[in-house]
Amino acid sequence: MKRYKKENPLSYTLGAALTFELLKHHKESVKAVYLHPQFSEGQAKEELIALCKKERINISESEKAFNILSPKENCFVIGEFEKFDAPLQKDGNHVVLVNPSNAGNLGTILRSCLGFGYKDIAIIRPAVDIFDPKTVRASMGALFGVRFAYFDTFEEYAKLVGERAFYPFMLQTDTALHSCTFQKPHALIFGNESSGLPVSFLEIGTPVIIKHSQEIDSLNLPIAVSVALYEASKQ
Repeated sequence: MKRYKKENPLSYTLGAALTFELLKHHKESVKAVYLHPQFSEGQAKEELIALCKKERINISESEKAFNILSPKENCFVIGEFEKFDAPLQKDGNHVVLVNPSNAGNLGTILRSCLGFGYKDIAIIRPAVDIFDPKTVRASMGALFGVRFAYFDTFEEYAKLVGERAFYPFMLQTDTALHSCTFQKPHALIFGNESSGLPVSFLEIGTPVIIKHSQEIDSLNLPIAVSVALYEASKQ
């Protein structure tokens, strides 16, 4: 076992709840489950062992695995899994993230997407790794319930999905979120945490602004995405 690197074919769930979600949605990808010798949650431990035995997944106690992968965290279960493909459904509503750079933010966004019924996420490179254990943990297991795909450019994504309504979220527009009617299928498009979307996106679809007080300059990305998802999902 080695510390996670983006080029590795394996990733990890750090925690019992995450590992249960992994086993629930992608048991075919699980290579092994490790239990910390101090893991003493009776029923959860028994269920985990029984589930692994049923699926013929190797399970073992190994403090070494935790020293390598989670030396500073309160973690007692690690799931080791192969990275998997989960292709987008072309006819569904999408969330498009252009150059997201923070693993924790991406994980939080995945959880919001799943919570509001948006299961298809397109990610435009350069971008953070969706299989980074930090992303997996921040998603609280939502990664295992969504579909996703990486693209080198927005144009590549748009060509693949064909006709749909695009809604870039930007500050340089007067179309307020609460007054926008979302056509289906659509794509809600968000930019990088620090720089937002390039001004060229003003020429794409219907740019939308989430209006807020002048006491702040902008909302952070996960909150902006969640607000937009809430409003769009109501329709």
